[in-house]
Amino acid sequence: MANPLKTQEVGELQKTLADKREALRSFRFGGAGSRSRNVREGRNLRKEIAQILTELRERELSNTK
Repeated sequence: MANPLKTQEVGELQKTLADKREALRSFRFGGAGSRSRNVREGRNLRKEIAQILTELRERELSNTK
């Protein structure tokens, strides 16, 4: 199973990163006081953001070698 992040261009990864960060921001502040939300959503968004940042960093380091 191939990692879909490896096939995306850098610009696509940055756009996806911005979208995930906005989704996390709206998750944190949009439903303030609401207890009926999916609490795993925040964890999954943070995990996906970390994976994207890791892929971007790996590409940055491989380009400098």
